[in-house]
Amino acid sequence: MPPERISGAPLAEAKDVSMNFGDTPVIDHVSLAIHEGEIVTLIGPNGSGKTTLVRIILNLQKPTSGTTSWRNNIRVGYVPQHFTVPETIPLTVRRLLRLSTDHIAGKTQEVLEQVGMAYATNQPVQSLSGGELRRVLLARALLRDPDLLILDEPTAGVDVGGQAELYEVIKKLRDDRNCGVLLVSHDLHLVMAATDHVVCINHHVCCEGHPDSVSQAPEYLSLFGAEATRTLAVYTHEHDHHHDVTGEPIQHHDHKHEHNHDHG
Repeated sequence: MPPERISGAPLAEAKDVSMNFGDTPVIDHVSLAIHEGEIVTLIGPNGSGKTTLVRIILNLQKPTSGTTSWRNNIRVGYVPQHFTVPETIPLTVRRLLRLSTDHIAGKTQEVLEQVGMAYATNQPVQSLSGGELRRVLLARALLRDPDLLILDEPTAGVDVGGQAELYEVIKKLRDDRNCGVLLVSHDLHLVMAATDHVVCINHHVCCEGHPDSVSQAPEYLSLFGAEATRTLAVYTHEHDHHHDVTGEPIQHHDHKHEHNHDHG
């Protein structure tokens, strides 16, 4: 990962954004930019204003003050944190993707293959595991051929093994497409390997920079306390397998992986 920010005009930017709900400041003078080919991770504790900031960047909410800007003719793919389909609605993975206004005949299978979900084309959406559903939603976002992917807690409901694999998929998509990616996460150490720049907020920007430096910043350690220390348990082991989205081992390889595991 490069230690410097990618130069040039950003794909999307929030400048000095503040948001109040009544008399309560939820976001206080926060700035954030995402460049082409860059993965930016937005982290912070629950209630820190992460989702509100994402909604402002997406122009779904108007800030109390500050501005947002987009590159001209930008295409954005968005994966929300929460997505449910009622059990009574018969909906296969293929049908879900074809419901998208960005569906193009023949592209459905292509994007499912890119996220490792080609085998699930005809499965009911309700039968998918948490990790499988997140990948299908990512495939749906890819139908737009996006310049920028915005992923709000993309590993929600996914175990540690599945999270590592999903972040590898996201990093590969960035490498292949040279798109910008904004990740929202509550755990820096699970996304470090796939992140170029981190912005840590707790209503305001506490610290930002390369993930290595942020992980050692006093503001970050103070904010996450014992959790930050615990997730620093890093170990390297011989890997003769990969994990699928449920964490089960698949495929056989002879290489080493460095993992960040929460041993709580």
